[in-house]
Amino acid sequence: MKYLHTMIRVRDPEATIRFFDLLGLKQVRRMDNEAGRFTLYFLAAPGDEDAQVELTHNWDETEAYGEGRNFGHLAYRVDDIYETCQRLMDAGVTINRAPRDGHMAFVRTPDNISIELLQAGPSKPAQEPWASMPNTGKW
Repeated sequence: MKYLHTMIRVRDPEATIRFFDLLGLKQVRRMDNEAGRFTLYFLAAPGDEDAQVELTHNWDETEAYGEGRNFGHLAYRVDDIYETCQRLMDAGVTINRAPRDGHMAFVRTPDNISIELLQAGPSKPAQEPWASMPNTGKW
């Protein structure tokens, strides 16, 4: 058995692709289906193209998708949790659970899919502003 991808539905594919680009994922494939009126975007981290996120955009969907808390989350290991969170925050992404422990943070995509970020290797020493940053919203 081989893992292929995780699919999430998105209303604004460009905004979601920009979000994942901030994390370092790049589009590796796209499929437009005129008859089905949808587009599939496949994203992956460079060098890890086997583990993909599939963004499904249904062209005629006008209502927001539910938060889907029962979905859980996607998780990514990052080289520097503080740098990653700062880059996301600078781009306007809300840090829902700050990396107070130097190890774990949570953010959400434009469609409210929860993303867990985990520090590669040992936890980084606690540092501000992260150590005292409160949780924001759901994560």
